[in-house]
Amino acid sequence: MVEEITQKMIRDRLHSQFIKPTYQKKNFIGIEIEIPIINLDKKAVDFDIVHKVTSKFQKQYSDFKEDGVDYDGNVFSLKNDKTDDIVCYDCSYNNIEFAMGRERDLFSINERFIDYYSFVKESFEEYNHTLTGMGINPYRKYNQDKPIPSERYLMLYHHLKSFTRYKNLPMHFHNYPEYGMFSSASQVQLDVYKDDLVKTINVFSKIEPIKALLFSNSVLFDENKHVTCFRDALWEYSTHGINPHNIGMYDVDFKDIDDLEAYLESLNIYCVIRNGSYINFPTMNLQEYFKKESVRGEIYLDGKYEQIDIKPSIDDVEYLRPFKFINLTFRGTVEFRSVCTQPIRDSMTVAAFHLGLKNRLDELDELISNDNVIYHKGYTATELRKLLIQEEIPAFINKQDLCGLSKDIVDLANDGLIERGIGEELFLKPLYGRIKEHTNPGKTVIESLHKGEKLEKIIEDYGSINI
Repeated sequence: MVEEITQKMIRDRLHSQFIKPTYQKKNFIGIEIEIPIINLDKKAVDFDIVHKVTSKFQKQYSDFKEDGVDYDGNVFSLKNDKTDDIVCYDCSYNNIEFAMGRERDLFSINERFIDYYSFVKESFEEYNHTLTGMGINPYRKYNQDKPIPSERYLMLYHHLKSFTRYKNLPMHFHNYPEYGMFSSASQVQLDVYKDDLVKTINVFSKIEPIKALLFSNSVLFDENKHVTCFRDALWEYSTHGINPHNIGMYDVDFKDIDDLEAYLESLNIYCVIRNGSYINFPTMNLQEYFKKESVRGEIYLDGKYEQIDIKPSIDDVEYLRPFKFINLTFRGTVEFRSVCTQPIRDSMTVAAFHLGLKNRLDELDELISNDNVIYHKGYTATELRKLLIQEEIPAFINKQDLCGLSKDIVDLANDGLIERGIGEELFLKPLYGRIKEHTNPGKTVIESLHKGEKLEKIIEDYGSINI
């Protein structure tokens, strides 16, 4: 007889997976930067060239060993066990990712990132390809929409393409199931102690509109050119957004850890692993999933998908895959994932901003709680973010006051970094420039194109590590 999976078992497992790792006091930083690859000939990225560059990188950096090989025998991930740095391709061979091993300071991360990035960029430029710091690949229309032929990425693309199977939902889907192959983010993971966990999520959620104002950098070229951060919509109106709790903001204030765990119970699950293989099934609420005796899914075998029935196991909590703007991880970290890839020379601004504010949480909470510039005007944080990713600021918000609020928040981050005594506040300088000019990288792209500037020049500028 199969043991019934009770709600207590689910809650206990969620606690073990996401909350218990925060019991230890640590103070590390992890950074992941996804970057689009561009063929300057305005053709599809040549995957043979990608594999040559990967091989060249491995020869140059001998401490990096194969960490992932696709079904065709091509390396898609390299890892340095000494630093835990990973250089890999994300979703497809159109995107490269630099996942930097955890460190206590930003300078160490930045030094290694710039070293890797410069080598890879120069290697690609030998073949008239390049890298650039944009949240949406400006040459996406030329590229092949092919996922990396591996367990994870085939499963993920299969899930995103399945949107046509969902009927009578109170939402619409966009037509970009391949968006993971052309969109790029700059993600930060910070260690958060359990006593600070709820406040960290509550307070940082409320500044997502300001983050959109400071960091937006994903313009969907040739289509929605008035939106500075189209990445938000790509997640929201995909199969990941069928349960809106799996994406975006929380839009609730958590009272305590129990409240947070209840939210985790409200998430959807859509994949598990059995015998080393991913099994994909229609997305469903976690508690609904565990009430089923069996679930019918699909498994990729010998180049095609076949149906398979599985029995839910409490261990399947391990495969819960939310994509919130603020995610809890099994490492005891909070992952901030709403920010687009930045112009490369500004890459450390994202981590610096979050790290500094983490050390000024009480002051940030007071500032936002008493704000009347964007809040207390009838809009939620989610609604405000949607308004502030538009090219034009809505009329009910005073632009000067908005800049003042943004500066106050960046000033708090600056103070938090100064207190660390390392000099990392240097990395916030570009944000002050954006506030002064009332702009962000996405808005600058839109304005530059309006003025007739060539896209090629913007690509070069955003890919440069020099000012």
